Amino acid sequence: MNAPHFSIDLLLLCISCGASVLAANSPTVSSTLPATNFTDLGSAFSYGEADSKNIILTRKKRYISQNDMLVILDYHNKVRGKVFPPASNMEYMTWDETLSKSAEDWAHSCLWEHGPRHLLRFLGQNLSVRTGRYRSILQLVKPWHDEVKDYVFPYPRDCNPRCPLKCYGPMCTHYTQMVWATTNKVGCAIHTCHNMNVWGNVWKRTTFLVCNYSSKGNWIGEAPYKVGVPCSACPPSYGGSCSNNMCFPALNTNYLQWFK
Repeated sequence: MNAPHFSIDLLLLCISCGASVLAANSPTVSSTLPATNFTDLGSAFSYGEADSKNIILTRKKRYISQNDMLVILDYHNKVRGKVFPPASNMEYMTWDETLSKSAEDWAHSCLWEHGPRHLLRFLGQNLSVRTGRYRSILQLVKPWHDEVKDYVFPYPRDCNPRCPLKCYGPMCTHYTQMVWATTNKVGCAIHTCHNMNVWGNVWKRTTFLVCNYSSKGNWIGEAPYKVGVPCSACPPSYGGSCSNNMCFPALNTNYLQWFK
């Protein structure tokens, strides 16, 4: 008689993500970054492009399908357009190929930590890993939004002058990065890792998702967005355009642009 076989599905978010992202905004983070000084995201990417140990921007193969890209982007915008309390300055999120390529390289490294360090100063990052049956990219993305149940939004009256982070669960900063109003670009990559070390345990086969965001969110002492009538506080660059409660850019979509 054969012994029974059990299949176990495990999903982990990077519980240290919020701490790492928040620390990256603190004045002391410069001591943990490489000696090279970067003034913007572009120069940081250029550094990685020149160093094969860091971000590689010229791969032809992409580690995310068109369907997964569309699902991730649509889910983010759905969440952003339905925040409560409503946001007056929520910007529509678009896909960014450079962010996707940087996420691709980090996902390919199969390291269960944030990185690379020289980029974290300029971009936000959410990580998710799963072992067991994998059916949909939403299995890895939706838990970030589920943190909303533990998050208490800081109204202006709560900010004196810094806004507190009130989170009644293990982590809320995956959610706050998703709905950070000025974060209007995202790029993600997914990779299958073998023998991945996850907090001291070796997982033989995992699905690893990395999403990079710009402009980065989770700034200490700030609220994710301004409360008010949707689109009433959009940046002038949007020209008053509004769609689904979000400040909407001139282009309807950048789906096809990513696959040119």
